[in-house]
Amino acid sequence: MFKFMFPLKKTALLVLFCLLQLAMAAQIHPFRNPLLPEEDRLDNLISLMTREEKIACLGTRIALPRLGIKGTRTVEGLHGLAWSGPANWAVKGRFASPTTTFPQAIGLAQMWDPELLRRIASLEAEEARFLAQNARFGNGGLIVFAPNADLGRDIRWGRTEECFGEDAFLAATLTTAFVKGLQGDHPRVWKTASLMKHFLANSNENVRTINSSDFDERLFREYYGYAFYKGITEGGSRAYMAAYNKYNGIPCTVHPVLKNTTVNEWGQNGIIATDGGAFGLLVSAHKYYPDLTVAAAECIKAGITMFLDNYREPLNKALEANLVTEKEIEWAIRGNLRVLLRLGLLDEAPDNPYTAIGVTDTIAPWTKPETHQLVREATARSVVLLKNEPRLLPLDKNKISRVAVLGPRADMVLSDWYAGTPPYAVSALAGIRSAFGPEVEITYAMSNKADSAVLLARNADVAIVCVGNHPLGYSLGWGVNHVASDGREEVDRQAITLEQEDLVKLVLQANPHTVLVVVSSFPYAIPWSAEHVPAILHIAQSSQELGNGLADVLLGKVNPSGKVTQTWPSSIDHLPPILDYNIRNNRTYMYTRHEPLFPFGFGLSYTTFAWSALKTSSPVLRDGETVNISFTLENTGHLDGDEVAQLYISFPGSAVERPPLALKGFQRVTIPHGKNMEVTIPLKAEDLKYWDENLHAFILEKGTVSFFVGSSSADRRLTGTLAVR
Repeated sequence: MFKFMFPLKKTALLVLFCLLQLAMAAQIHPFRNPLLPEEDRLDNLISLMTREEKIACLGTRIALPRLGIKGTRTVEGLHGLAWSGPANWAVKGRFASPTTTFPQAIGLAQMWDPELLRRIASLEAEEARFLAQNARFGNGGLIVFAPNADLGRDIRWGRTEECFGEDAFLAATLTTAFVKGLQGDHPRVWKTASLMKHFLANSNENVRTINSSDFDERLFREYYGYAFYKGITEGGSRAYMAAYNKYNGIPCTVHPVLKNTTVNEWGQNGIIATDGGAFGLLVSAHKYYPDLTVAAAECIKAGITMFLDNYREPLNKALEANLVTEKEIEWAIRGNLRVLLRLGLLDEAPDNPYTAIGVTDTIAPWTKPETHQLVREATARSVVLLKNEPRLLPLDKNKISRVAVLGPRADMVLSDWYAGTPPYAVSALAGIRSAFGPEVEITYAMSNKADSAVLLARNADVAIVCVGNHPLGYSLGWGVNHVASDGREEVDRQAITLEQEDLVKLVLQANPHTVLVVVSSFPYAIPWSAEHVPAILHIAQSSQELGNGLADVLLGKVNPSGKVTQTWPSSIDHLPPILDYNIRNNRTYMYTRHEPLFPFGFGLSYTTFAWSALKTSSPVLRDGETVNISFTLENTGHLDGDEVAQLYISFPGSAVERPPLALKGFQRVTIPHGKNMEVTIPLKAEDLKYWDENLHAFILEKGTVSFFVGSSSADRRLTGTLAVR
């Protein structure tokens, strides 16, 4: 032991010496001194800035060249960095670069795996650092627009693909994990800065620039704002974007909750950004202010610190007209500069662990085999097995000589609006061909033109039909879709049926051994397929390993374990009006009065599990405490497998309206076949509280709660009660 002490002491002394040297060098500008308190450093920096520099730092490129601060910019990153991609807002030419592309956020959510999601976000942050610091690129963004903390309360929402689903608890858990992955675990320096989108209640696209999302404060605290709250208070994010829409009649861009709640209550002290164009929409669409000069002043007063629009001229006019003060602008830029400080961009402290990325560590992350394996693992884990009767899957390639791979999504990997350019892309067809090898004949038809799909299916041992949406609506034309059931930014879905189901019917008629693969950004109402097709899988769009991940599941290399994070309805008439934001009106698994096609949390496995021996660490749960709910989970099948054990709570006898059931915990576990393990899900008293609008606080209601654990919201395997004191 003692032989290591001297080198350790020597290293510590060297670090201390470097810090002291840095501190001495920083005497000319104290903001460069990492040994000074954060607020003192920001005070010094702001005191050195001109008025023009202050105004300039309210944009998406925060930099102070005169003071030697290169700064940084923003970049999209919902499921990989959108450095170059179909939206055409990123870098082109010689500075363009591929970036690792994972399944869409809704697919990543289907993993129900916060730790894996954290690893994915960390890899994304590494690529952002590489692009920002490598000599070839050198102007990448370290402020990442991700994750999307909005809730997918309605499957018709055109941007469903960007969110983590309909449940606030799950979304908050995954949001927190993603934030932590992006920002890293260093005590002083962030890897990147996570900027969450879109605060608040942005889950319709049509008329989003003028509509008002209306609901009571309880739903704000318990549902729509919850993931943002956890992202800030537990994840550590200090940045978010205000939404286009109004909230209870006031545009989110200037809503009092920005300061009153997120800043004063939650501790938000970094960036609060407008959405792109939202500043101008205050005048043109919302007609909330007479002109941009007044709007600019009111944005600053409301808490906005970053504009994604042309704001400088109106803001200068507002200053000249005394509609806003320079002190108020200084308050705004303080948050932006704080983010630069947390990113380590105001100093060259030797303890910054990220300075080598792209500088001495010059192997691009998107080229590494371990990166490709991470994407493949995430893709396979995101696949949901919706049906498997009578156990058509997994396919045994030793018993198959010919496979027909059919449908419009079979031989393509489609990018969405917020995707980057992947370094490669493996389609379903390519992945299946690779998995089966040359011994099995793989045939392909994109459609049934000239009966091609039917003929191939008839002559195959198994037919795999890949259908689903186009995430760009078959065109980059803004706000235009050619298929009613497609959706994307600016376009909500007008139908939830699957037009391509006619192809499925024809293929099934030709071959009873048909597997339906729904490649989509959202659920579909497919009651016919659910009744007749023997095997159904869902996989999200865009992953560069889509085909390999899918093939891993089809052939049983990976036992499916994904779970849906939105309710799949059987009919569109089971959905309330899309602009009704009161979820108590028959919306989400918590309040729906209709039998779903596939319930929230649902997903099958190739193996089976037995649940037993329920127990709690205490019969009573008190404020500030946690009760552990434990049970035995046994893999009773013949294959190793993962299960996502879910804990749901109900509140019988509550004095206020509560959801009939609500997710309050989950645990993903891996169990070898024939083995069992004890699974423990912690239940925090904090998670049972409701918001009291009179007391303006979360309240733990005394009484008895009921709970169950199971594999979905409709699967009650073990039930119990708990006294709340």
